[in-house]
Amino acid sequence: MTSPALDPFPPESGTAGAGPAVRHGALDTRDPLGLLDLFGDAYVGDPYPWLDELRSQSPVHYDSATGLWLVSRYDDVRHVLLDPALFHPDNALQAVTPLPVSALRILARAGFTLPPALANNGSPSHPGLRRLVTRFFNAERVAAAVPMIRRIADQLLDAVRSDIDTTGHCDLFASFAQVLPCRVLMELLGIQGIAPATLIRWSDASLELFWGRPTPDRQRELAELVGEFHQWLTATVRDGTAPPESFVGALARHRLPDGEPLDVGTAVAACFFVFIAGQSTTGQLIATVLRRGLAEPGLWPRLPGESGLAEAWVEEVLRREPPVTTWRRITARPTDLGGVSLPAGAQLLLMLLGTGSDPQVFPEPERMCPHRTNIRHHLAFGVGRHRCPGASLARTEAAIALRAAATRLPGARPEAAGAAEPPMLGLLSFRAPLRVTALR
Repeated sequence: MTSPALDPFPPESGTAGAGPAVRHGALDTRDPLGLLDLFGDAYVGDPYPWLDELRSQSPVHYDSATGLWLVSRYDDVRHVLLDPALFHPDNALQAVTPLPVSALRILARAGFTLPPALANNGSPSHPGLRRLVTRFFNAERVAAAVPMIRRIADQLLDAVRSDIDTTGHCDLFASFAQVLPCRVLMELLGIQGIAPATLIRWSDASLELFWGRPTPDRQRELAELVGEFHQWLTATVRDGTAPPESFVGALARHRLPDGEPLDVGTAVAACFFVFIAGQSTTGQLIATVLRRGLAEPGLWPRLPGESGLAEAWVEEVLRREPPVTTWRRITARPTDLGGVSLPAGAQLLLMLLGTGSDPQVFPEPERMCPHRTNIRHHLAFGVGRHRCPGASLARTEAAIALRAAATRLPGARPEAAGAAEPPMLGLLSFRAPLRVTALR
């Protein structure tokens, strides 16, 4: 890896809310990362040199292209996540690329809204909704779901094995990693009457629309799909026939702190977040786990028989290369963070991907060490009040998927060294390979 190019010319000075940092009263007009583009090929392909530069040179760095303050040191990110009273989650689901009027009209016709529910909810209603969601993803339910996850994994790997035997290769992302968590989520939440491929398409469109940098024409295409997704969720919530033990049935029975029933809009927003987080991000994790597992010398043959190895490998991938690379917060009042004075309303981008490579916390961060003593200290699932409620399920699915693939495809190998790098999903908050080629 090489260091990113540095901008030799300092930008013009500005206020703390819209330009270079004010460091304890002294204006710092340096901008060592003037060429950083969070959506560019250089960053998406290899973000680590940029993240290293951020941590060492500008740990709370204003990015003029997005209007976000990039927070990259482990301790600073953890501090923000553990103080929701000062750092609000209200901006967590806002579109990073402003939507044109034509796309907004499409969403409006579909009745699309995202009121505070889970990730973007700092109100008193959050704890109760979080408890409801957690009941469907707690350790007991996940343990009970293990046979179901293994069954679905084996079914999908039957087709994968057939493809590899016939053609000599297979894409584990499209045929396995992407589909497994969607089908698992549907069974866990009692979702019927919809094809997994449709849910995957809707979920992927939502990620790109709100966390990507699509063109206006592409935004309109995505808005149509997101509108369809929202209309289906609304109809599902309003239908009234969901079994009481299902996720939608539990939302229908839920009461807010004032005793009022949960409104349809908030119930739909909760479903929107859970469906995307429960399938897309877990699929991205599994894809990265498989890709890194195939490429690691000597690892693949050990996975079927070595107890705990798959779980440890998943944890190390979460540290070094998590699917959720960033998350957003907004300051409730003026504050100092990492030696930088921030005004009220400052939009923060927490660089979760960079925290797992902070050498102050993880020695030799570039090395994949499945048995690190502090292996679970990473922030891939967040920490505190908004920590991912599906963390246990995601870990379990990824470990089962990795072990099952290594067992069923013992001779699988990655593409030869020198082959073109796979296309990468490069959104503001999500990064993963979009192809994982396994060869016979």
